[in-house]
Amino acid sequence: MKFTKMHGCGNDYIYISGFTEKITQEEKPELVQRLSDRHFGIGGDGVIFINPSDEADFEMEMYNADGSRAEMCGNGIRCVAKYVYDKGLTDKTNISVMSCGQIKYLQLFLKENKVDSVRVNMGAPKLQAGQIPVIVSGGKNDTGFDHESGTVWTKENNVDEVEKESVIDEPITVQGKEYKMTCVSMGNPHAVVFMDNVADLEIEKIGPHFENHERFPNRINTEFVKVLDRKTVQMRVWERGTGETLACGTGCCATVVACVLNGLTDDTVTVKLLGGEIEITWDREADLVYMTGPAVTVFEGEWS
Repeated sequence: MKFTKMHGCGNDYIYISGFTEKITQEEKPELVQRLSDRHFGIGGDGVIFINPSDEADFEMEMYNADGSRAEMCGNGIRCVAKYVYDKGLTDKTNISVMSCGQIKYLQLFLKENKVDSVRVNMGAPKLQAGQIPVIVSGGKNDTGFDHESGTVWTKENNVDEVEKESVIDEPITVQGKEYKMTCVSMGNPHAVVFMDNVADLEIEKIGPHFENHERFPNRINTEFVKVLDRKTVQMRVWERGTGETLACGTGCCATVVACVLNGLTDDTVTVKLLGGEIEITWDREADLVYMTGPAVTVFEGEWS
């Protein structure tokens, strides 16, 4: 089985062509875990299969390192664009990619006839509790989450009101300490937490407790953010199913949306990550978030 190792700001995945490699859905979770292992496998934050699509130019089928499916990956989708162009699967510099039923539109920027960076229309951020999902607190009503119907409920069954409620600068208690979070879905769920110091954060200790907190029915990606100025923030991220990664594209998008909602930054922000920088713009008039960042091929190989 042939593969390509790629990364966007250090957020690295193993890319496999669904055009040429035929792997059953039942085989994929275990295979993903084996491939992603950094000691006994290839090593990566997960695996992305690039498949044909009837609705878009291509489909991105993404898995976290633990074998669980993920809805969207901003760094991953940029690398998909580089993969399909550099390998001659398309000659277009504007393409569409489907991921978990959502179509994203990408603009490819070339250097020496290879994709160097990609701008992605990530769509509108979702802020309603039921769409993220996150259990609403604040003493209004006791709430829960119905996994079968995918809705938030309350003891008073006032579902519509709770589903539409947003979670902005809301307290959450994790390991006995209170934090303030703003929750955003960019196709997958994010909780953004603002802090004065993220460099010294013991993220490996606190990250799993956010990820598996009872208020997040589908687990959560958590961004720990320090605002440097109106146009720049520093971010570290704990991704569900993977752990700390060097970058998270959707997390950058959620972070900037949260910054704007809390009045902390302008609409265009450079997000500084452990693995590099990504520029995010929230066009609030159109309610669309745009992400621009690099895509890099590391190496290619064959797994037997």
